[in-house]
Amino acid sequence: MGGAWWRWGGQPLPAALWWLATAGWVGLLTLVLRQGVAAWGVWPRGARLLVGVLALAAAWWALVTLHRLGVAVLLGALLLVWVADIAAYFGGRAWGRRKLAPNISPGKTWAGAASGAAAVLALAGLWTWAAQWPVVGPWLAEGFYPRLGQGGTAAALVWLVLLTALSIAGDLFESLVKRSAGVKDSSGLLPGHGGVLDRIDALLPVLPAAMAALAWQGA
Repeated sequence: MGGAWWRWGGQPLPAALWWLATAGWVGLLTLVLRQGVAAWGVWPRGARLLVGVLALAAAWWALVTLHRLGVAVLLGALLLVWVADIAAYFGGRAWGRRKLAPNISPGKTWAGAASGAAAVLALAGLWTWAAQWPVVGPWLAEGFYPRLGQGGTAAALVWLVLLTALSIAGDLFESLVKRSAGVKDSSGLLPGHGGVLDRIDALLPVLPAAMAALAWQGA
């Protein structure tokens, strides 16, 4: 787990920080989503502001570090979120019956969540297989998914499912915050897209967790 890539600004960055950030996200999302929309507004304003600042800082930190590991590493982590989101949308529309969180985001279903997880696993398998190709293989082999598999396939699968769950939960969290505030869009910077936070909501918990996964796998 050693090496220069665990450094930030020349200083060693303990892998435990990424595990702590991931555990923090799991705890926060579990608590907030269980409490529901109304409870979020009861939280002290300072606490909510602190959550936002820490979430953005951790995600940016992880983004920069993943990029320093290599473009293929960062691209793999980003693709995980994008593929999960797209597959969840189409899977939910095709087979969705049981709502995942009707009071927060009525459009999300358990079938959509399962579709997202299946698509992520397929992406990981396809990427790992393509890493054996003669032309693009060397570049792909340095990517997120081959690195994640270095510590064992079983652990990698668990991490992929967790990352997918965090992606979906991050999306739900942002929907909850908007409903609590009584707004449709988080900002007007991206008209028709719900605001900037709608574009990065799933990335906020996933990027630090992706770093934690690589650290756990010794990659």
